[in-house]
Amino acid sequence: QVQLVESGGDLVQPGGSLRLSCAASGNIFSIYAMGWDRQYPGKQRELVAAITSGGRTNYADSVKGRFTISRDNAKNTVYLQMNSLKPEDTAVYYCNADLRMQTMIRDVYWGQGTQVTVSS
Repeated sequence: QVQLVESGGDLVQPGGSLRLSCAASGNIFSIYAMGWDRQYPGKQRELVAAITSGGRTNYADSVKGRFTISRDNAKNTVYLQMNSLKPEDTAVYYCNADLRMQTMIRDVYWGQGTQVTVSS
């Protein structure tokens, strides 16, 4: 009933840039926070960045100054602009949304993940 569809993952050289997008659709009443996590092989997911409905942002220390999260509330979409990419940014990136459905049920939903590979 709710889908989060990510796009933008790719292979990029160190120092390059990528922009990830994630669009939420379905029986959505309201979206609160949206964000991006990433997961390395064999590791737990970790927060990359998050943004509230009012635009307040939070970043992992490892990406501060390089990544920028933003959202378009009219389109139920969250973006992650990634600049100055490093090989250690290589991971699967997952978007998430804390939202309330039309049924008034509130939960956190996740996208399917998109691969980002930083390599020369």
